[in-house]
Amino acid sequence: MSKELNLIFKKHQTWVDIVSSFGVSKETAEDITQEMYIKIHKSILKNGTDIMYDKEAINYYYIFKTLNSIFIDLKRKSKNLVMVNIEDCEYSLDAQIDVDFNETYNRVKKAIGELEWWDRFVFENINSGESIAEFSRNSRVPYYTVYNKYIKIKEELKKIV
Repeated sequence: MSKELNLIFKKHQTWVDIVSSFGVSKETAEDITQEMYIKIHKSILKNGTDIMYDKEAINYYYIFKTLNSIFIDLKRKSKNLVMVNIEDCEYSLDAQIDVDFNETYNRVKKAIGELEWWDRFVFENINSGESIAEFSRNSRVPYYTVYNKYIKIKEELKKIV
């Protein structure tokens, strides 16, 4: 491992804390930090990028911009990225302990099973990743009819949760 990466790795917790300040979970912050190590290592090997101010000083701005760009790329690519408000972290962790996930999951699964066949078909296809527009084209049902049906089903399922 290069000298630069050793110096960067000594500040690992600092990088994780910086990414956590973007509002992501601890696990996501760790993942983004690991991606940063890979990206910087490739940059040093391929381009000969110099990330040092002098022999012992790391260019923190370069590290920050790398972490930020990886975060923005992840946010852009993943619509399901969960943002966590730092002030609510303790509260949300305490609240999750009281929830019985298996019971809630079974109630939702039962409610989906009790839907009319068309409602279940619409929900399962769109929820599995097919876009409403694509489903509408394939089924030849007007877009807003499918959209309204999907929203109505989601609202009913939210009441169960």
